[in-house]
Amino acid sequence: MIIGTAGHIDHGKTALVKALTGIDADRLKEEKARGITLDLGYAYSPLPNGDILGFVDVPGHEKLVHNMLAGATGIDFVLLVIAADDGPMPQTREHLAILEQLGLNRGAVALTKIDAVAPERAAAARAEIAALLAGTPLQDAPVFAVSSITGEGVPALREFLDAAAAAMPPRPSRGHFRLAVDRVFTLAGTGTVVTGTVFSGAIRINEKLLVSPAGFEVRVRGIHAQNRPAQIGVSGQRCALNLAGAKADKAHIRRGDWVLDAAIHHPVQRLDVRLRLLASEGKPLRHWTPVHFHLGAADIPARVALLESDALEPGQTMLAQLVTDKPVCAVRGDRFVLRDQSATRTLAGGEVLDTDAPARNRRKPERIAALRALALPDAASALAALLEHGAQGVDLAQFARNWNLRTDELPALLESQRRVQTADGHWAFSPARWQDLKQGLLGKLGELHLREIDSLGPDRERLRRIALPALPRPAFRAALDELLQSGAIHQTGAWLHLPEHKVKLSSQEEQLWTKVRPLLETAPFQPPRVRDIARALSAEENQVRLLLKRVTRTGQTCQVAHDHYFTREAVDALANIVRELSETEGGAAAAAFRDRIDTGRKLAIQILEYFDRAGYTRRVGDAHRLRPDTGMGVQPPA
Repeated sequence: MIIGTAGHIDHGKTALVKALTGIDADRLKEEKARGITLDLGYAYSPLPNGDILGFVDVPGHEKLVHNMLAGATGIDFVLLVIAADDGPMPQTREHLAILEQLGLNRGAVALTKIDAVAPERAAAARAEIAALLAGTPLQDAPVFAVSSITGEGVPALREFLDAAAAAMPPRPSRGHFRLAVDRVFTLAGTGTVVTGTVFSGAIRINEKLLVSPAGFEVRVRGIHAQNRPAQIGVSGQRCALNLAGAKADKAHIRRGDWVLDAAIHHPVQRLDVRLRLLASEGKPLRHWTPVHFHLGAADIPARVALLESDALEPGQTMLAQLVTDKPVCAVRGDRFVLRDQSATRTLAGGEVLDTDAPARNRRKPERIAALRALALPDAASALAALLEHGAQGVDLAQFARNWNLRTDELPALLESQRRVQTADGHWAFSPARWQDLKQGLLGKLGELHLREIDSLGPDRERLRRIALPALPRPAFRAALDELLQSGAIHQTGAWLHLPEHKVKLSSQEEQLWTKVRPLLETAPFQPPRVRDIARALSAEENQVRLLLKRVTRTGQTCQVAHDHYFTREAVDALANIVRELSETEGGAAAAAFRDRIDTGRKLAIQILEYFDRAGYTRRVGDAHRLRPDTGMGVQPPA
């Protein structure tokens, strides 16, 4: 268990830690000379069961609240220190407000300097403490009257802390490793060491991590967990990591950074949050108010964009977006504190909901509904709610990163959901929403047939734009493929249509087509142009052109270039050659393709460009390579 002190300056926090552990947490020369704590101090003491009790001693001066915040984040238990002679003071109240915003609800109160006051004053101080804590998460916390000089009450407090540590359930081990850096230093013969609280996951010696938000790699050379050498550091421990790497030094790593698994390295400058303004504030918090944003050990200027109103009243909670001046690292559930622009008082606090916050449409009802879903207490409930209300599905990679879920932790959330897996990623849909998407697709295709009775149907990309433009392309392809496999939609050439929808030629057009088709089939890879066909048949050029456009709508021909039509069979054969060249040579270059089909270079390039436009290939340098999904315009041969 990690215990954090809190309280006003000169109320005896450091002296009490020394009385409890025998360790002076003031490590700086200035602290010892002036007798006040300026920065975070640490002390460790063994527990009866062999574990280690960790103490984070924080400064109490009003100008050092940013240091207090760096230490308070990640603790398990609060030791609120109040001197009997003074009673609660300004920093007592501010520290208490900070602890409440960080969600800390386990703790005890140490009424210090009991040896320096009369019993009446001690009783009055107890009454003041009770009034201070009323209505807060610590209102039922026990109060221990202690003296760090005489030792009075210290054994009873220590016994209580030992029991609290023994009763505390272990932190969940889920998620990727994250450590909030609150100290960086160099040891002779050892190298760079960072210390901080492990928020999640586990790390072992020789494993690699990233320093975020900068994003450079480091290797863990050694671990001290709870002040003891260890092979592994786990969630809930204070750890010191000896790091190696090209940038593993004090010039590149600082307080406020994170050392974490590469899977959750996702620096952002927008965070959607649930925000609560302190009830003690005298006026509402306005939209776009500048603030200091404290998360982990970081202190970053930011602005507050309110999402449900233009003002947040004291004591109220609202969805908001924080727009930071510099990149930050966070995951769903991280607690934070906001202080005013001048960093003189605490304003608000809250919880991170989404690390992929949009810059636009952030106040739309759909977005607000998604944030309310993300505000649910666990990932399973949040995912179910998102799928229930979100027609576009959920990007599982994004969801897992936001909730800091490992790959092996996702399947349990997806037992009753429709999962779409493609080369581009993984999406989840509720079964009902998935059926609605497919029915909507059929409906839009039917509407298009009614409007365009002379057209066989759209290609895949046009249908996506018409029917489901907001749906991720891989999910659209998966839904369409299911409809094609079931026979609900047919594909003729590049065109998609309902089974009952046909485009028929008139008898006059059929007669002309029976004459034109053999001319296209005679040289399938180099068919004659429209003018040449018209000349050969002694027909009007415009009549032939209109016929071929009409035949193309039936799916029997494809317009590869201006006035240059190929039969469907020829296009399938050409697509197969492109596939072979992609598989054997990494792509179809114009020269190699020209040699395979025995045509001129100009026509070979026109055919390859047609495949690019159709979505079958894409040009990379001098070659045309198959796209991961080859069905966006051309149906490749089986």
